[in-house]
Formats: sequence, C-alpha cells, structure tokens
Amino acid sequence: MPKSSSCSSRRIFLLLVSAVVLVVMPACLLGPKYHPPKPATPAAPDYKESSVNFQDAEGWKVANPQETMLRGKWWEIFHEPELNALEDQLDINNQNIKEYFENLMEARAVVREARAQYWPTVTANPSWTRARTSNSLTNATQANTGQTTTLISFPIDASWVPDLWGKIRNEVREAQYAAQVSAADLAGEQLTEQSSLAEYYFEIRGQDALQKILDDTVEADRKALDVTKAAYDTGVENYISVVEAQTTLESAQSLAINVKVARAQYEHAMAMLVGKLATDFSVPVRPELTSPPPIPVGVPSELLQRRPDVAAAERTLAEANATIGIGYGAFFPALTLSADGGFESSTFRKWFTWPSRFWSIGPSISQTIFNGGLYRAELNQYIATYNSDLAIYRQTTLTAFQQVEDNLAAVRLYSQQIERQQEAVKHAQEFLKLEMARYETGVDPYVDVLTAQTTLLSDQQTLVTIQVEEMTSAVALIEALGGGWDLSQLPTPSQLSQKPPKSETKLQQ
Repeated sequence: MPKSSSCSSRRIFLLLVSAVVLVVMPACLLGPKYHPPKPATPAAPDYKESSVNFQDAEGWKVANPQETMLRGKWWEIFHEPELNALEDQLDINNQNIKEYFENLMEARAVVREARAQYWPTVTANPSWTRARTSNSLTNATQANTGQTTTLISFPIDASWVPDLWGKIRNEVREAQYAAQVSAADLAGEQLTEQSSLAEYYFEIRGQDALQKILDDTVEADRKALDVTKAAYDTGVENYISVVEAQTTLESAQSLAINVKVARAQYEHAMAMLVGKLATDFSVPVRPELTSPPPIPVGVPSELLQRRPDVAAAERTLAEANATIGIGYGAFFPALTLSADGGFESSTFRKWFTWPSRFWSIGPSISQTIFNGGLYRAELNQYIATYNSDLAIYRQTTLTAFQQVEDNLAAVRLYSQQIERQQEAVKHAQEFLKLEMARYETGVDPYVDVLTAQTTLLSDQQTLVTIQVEEMTSAVALIEALGGGWDLSQLPTPSQLSQKPPKSETKLQQ
C-alpha cells in the first residue's frame, strides 16, 4: 500500500477515535433542574370535616386511622355483589377506558421514537444501472456509434448526531413524562368510570325504593277510594270526597309511572359503561338502600400522592421543564458524523472485490447565525407554558382538598338528615293512621285524610332522595380520595421505555 494511503487511513482512524471519545465523554444537559413543586398552601394535620373534628356529632363517621386504606377494588367496601360483578366488567368492555389505554400505548411508542435518536442512522441503497450514449456525428466523415456502460452499486450511508447539549435526552425525558401523564390520565378515567357506575347503581336502588313507596301509595289510595265510594253510596259522604279520592289515586299512579323513566335511563347508562347494548342489559329490581360504611380517609398530607389528576398535573409540569431544556439546546451548534462506503463495479463478478470499494467520511457542524429571535421567543413560550402548568397543578391540589371536604361534609350531614327524616316519616304514618280513624268515625272531612296522605308521601320521597344522596356522596368521597390509587402505581420512565408485548400493539378489529 502506498505511504500516502497508509497516512490517510491513520488519520481516518484517529478521527473516528476522537469522535467516539467526544460522544462518550459526559455531555452538557441544558435547562433548569426539575424539582417537584409544592402545593399552594401546606396541608393541615387533619381534614376539617372528618370525624376527628366531630367526635360528638351524630351520624356517619370515617373509619379509624388504624384501619386498612382503600386499595384495589374499592367498591367492595359497599358489600354489593351485583355492583362487584358489574365493576369487574368495566376495564374489559368500557370503550372510554380503552381509548385512554391506546393513548398510553401511543405515548410509549413516542418514547421509543425519541430514544431512537441516540443511535446512528444506517441506510443501504443498492442499484443497477445500464446506460448508452447517443449516436452523434463528430465530423463529416466519422460517426460515433455510442457506448454502453453498466454500473452495479451497493452503497451504505451512516450518519450520527451526538447528543452534546442534552437535546435528545431532554426530548426523551419530555416523552417519558408525557407517557406518565397518559398513564395517570388512564388511572383517572378508570376511577371516573368506576365511580359513575357505582353512582348509577345506587340511583337505581333509590328508584326501586321510590317505586315501592309509590306502588304502596297507589294501593292505599285505591282502598281509600273504595271506602269513600261506599260512604257516598250509603249517603254518609258527599260526592266531592269521591272526586278528591279519585284525583289522589290518579296522581299517585302518574308518579309511579314517571319513576320508571329515570330508572330506565340509569340502566341504559350502566349498559354503556360496561360496554353492552342497552337492549340486552337489565338490572334486577331490588328496593333496598343501606347506609355507607365507614371510609378510611387518611390524612391530608397523603392526598396528593393518591390522586391521579394531581399526578398528571405534576408530570405535565416535569414535561414542560424538559421542553425548556430543549429550548436552551437550540442555541448551540449541532455536530453530525457521517460516512458512506460500499462497492461498485461494471460487472457482477468484480462487484464485491476489494478494488471495487469506495468510501468517504467527514463530520459537519451546523449553527444558526440569525433567525430573527425565533429561538429566544420559543424559549420564552416554553417558560410561560411551565408557569401556566404550575398554576394548573396548584389549582388541581386546591380542588382535590375541596372535593374531599365537600363530600365528607355531605355524607356526615346527610346521615344526620336521614335520622330526622326517618322520624318525620314515622310521625307522618301515625298522623295518617289517626286521621283515617277520625274520618271513618265522621269526626273529620276527607280533605284532612288527603292532607295526611300527601304529607306521608312527600316525607317518604324526601327520605329516599336523601338516602341516595348519601350513598352517591360516599362514592364521590372515595373518588375524591383517589379510589385507593397511589403514585407507586405510576409507571417509571424506564418501564415506559420498554417495548410492550405484541398483544397490546396489534391492530384491533
């Protein structure tokens, strides 16, 4: 080999070694270091509306701090087998949850797309070309018959942009944090759908209880009408009492029919949640309403670790911080290491022989000199986005505490109201019984019986409404507490960078 060729090879070797050393050396990571934000205000040692502050108050109280925290299938705390069976179908068939799951799969794919920039890009472009020149006359006496040439080429091109300023690493982190946001959004959507299903379930139980009350009222009003007609036939009562009794019966019948509308709509909504056609779905009638069990609420300092929406807001903030790092990296030059080589020949026989080789190598640096302040404006945009996300995070934490306190107060106060309303129903029943006796003995007119009937029905309807509100508020309280979810269930960046199994990436039919 000639001396010049040997020197050239050594220079190429030294250049490659220098490039590798440059890349292996710790590169700069631009942008502010991320620190998880603090809430707008420090958390109190206990919830204001918890039973700790209402030790002597009547009604519902939270579970003792020593009791197990909510975990996993939180709805089992209500001891409703039908509800448990429906909730188990939710994750499998609910289309909204599937949508959020696929969003997470998309975000995980974006992470792998970003990580692909760590590696060089290598392309191969084999080709075969056969060409012939034209037959042109070179002078008046001699003709050019043309030439036919063949070129067989197998080039391989490689290029690599080392991550000198941390731009790629910030892009990877941004994608990882965005994937964590998607994971938290998925958990939040699951909790929302689970809570909606539980609330609809207790609404249906309430409609069934109300239906029974109205059916019993219709039967009682029908008997009262028969008594009034009999009294009229014997001349004891006037006809206006018959009309009043008839009107009361028909009004009760109308209300009994109207209750079926709300029940049907709740049933249809439950069918949609569990991914079934409303035509093929039904919930058995069971007019039973129970009181909510004691719910372990924990302490306020734990709440921000248990809410998926708070976790999503915090990870969004981390994502915005990584974007600022990308903005800083745009101010610095980009180094590209590129090389190409391969074999080319005019015949297949000599295609891959050593003399048929060719190659070239050379780094390049690109730097924007002037772009009208674009990079500075983009950086200012990223900083403003971060500040906005910080405000959203702090507002989300304030909303979380508000929702817990709201529903703690609602469950406790509804339980107290139920006790008073049960007493009202009891006395309304006694009132009606006494009034019927006075009417049957001719002491009072029938209009007094109507007043007693109306009072009892109104009190019974109010009692059922409050009982339903108490149960749905208990479900809302569990949702506000995070439903047993906590940050340990949030996938780590390394987990989100892994390739998911084929069963999760196949095309759905």
